[in-house]
Amino acid sequence: FWVEQCFGRSYIDIDCPWCRFSQMLHPIFEEASNIVREEFPDVTQVVFARVDCDQHSDIAQRYRISKYPTLKLFRNGMMMKREYRGQRSVTAIADFIRQQKIDPIKEILSLEELNTVDRSKRNVIGYFEQKDSDNYHTFEKVANILRDDCVFLAAFGDVSQTERFSGDNVIYKPVGDTVPDMVYLGSLTNFDLTYAWAQDKCVPLVREITFENGEELTEEGIPFLILFHVQEDTESLEKFQHEVARQLISEKGSINFLHADCDKFRHPLLHIQKTPADCPVIAIDSFRHMYVFPEFRDIEVPGKLRQFVLDLHSGKLHREFHHGPDPTDSTPGQDVAEMASNPPESSFQKLAPSETRYTLLRDRDEL
Repeated sequence: FWVEQCFGRSYIDIDCPWCRFSQMLHPIFEEASNIVREEFPDVTQVVFARVDCDQHSDIAQRYRISKYPTLKLFRNGMMMKREYRGQRSVTAIADFIRQQKIDPIKEILSLEELNTVDRSKRNVIGYFEQKDSDNYHTFEKVANILRDDCVFLAAFGDVSQTERFSGDNVIYKPVGDTVPDMVYLGSLTNFDLTYAWAQDKCVPLVREITFENGEELTEEGIPFLILFHVQEDTESLEKFQHEVARQLISEKGSINFLHADCDKFRHPLLHIQKTPADCPVIAIDSFRHMYVFPEFRDIEVPGKLRQFVLDLHSGKLHREFHHGPDPTDSTPGQDVAEMASNPPESSFQKLAPSETRYTLLRDRDEL
């Protein structure tokens, strides 16, 4: 039910007929599709589709639909991670599609332009002999998928010649003026390899949580390990990123590694009896409770941050907050009952999809 042509996009409304939010969206979705069809009549470019999940429960299960209505975007047959969560109006949906149709790749007309590349962003630069080539088409597909995560640039012909000493070439320029470039060494005709390489570079291990992406991150359904830091405190962020990569890479997929602006997220900090003056602060939000890592400076103690995460998964953090430390961890003669406490309730759960906007299908089984 989606377009599989080279640059096809499909916009899928996944819903159920008994859901009142789906019923409200139907005429809006249909009118938006009519407007888009007039602007982009080529059906290999944009297709709107609607799925009744009562009739097609297999599709709902395949794409892990947990709420109605859900608006998914597909490119080249691949479902995009980010779904549409914007305003449910004809104008907003049509504008979203127009934005998706803009070419994400900026052409470089002179190599001198690279001197002005914004090094506060992640940049992927391709050097190609010509546009009409399998190598560039692969690059184009990758750029369309990762357009929200990286800036993509490309140079062709004579402009790119000095950078093509061994054929077409793609490099990644990380954030920071002093960080060296990284070269893609795989085959550019292999989409899977090229995409995997670019995704690894463009999607950081430690992501920033904002009020704009909070719903998306919460809906992934796995706990948060969060560094709260002052925006200007890049040193603490770099330490956190380093230790997450060193100690917790094997936990990727079971917990989200995030950082948050102390000033913007004052309320979660107050929830754990902290203020921006206490930052940097590390905490876990399991979507039921929040747990504070004792001292930020201890993240460099080998294995300490990893143990904090393992204690969440084993249930030890939950037990200790309710019943006091495990007997093996408490000081001799210390009254374990006196040390028991109630952990603060989850703060980031409030960013999850709302019952005032969606019909939610199930409650999560949280730690």
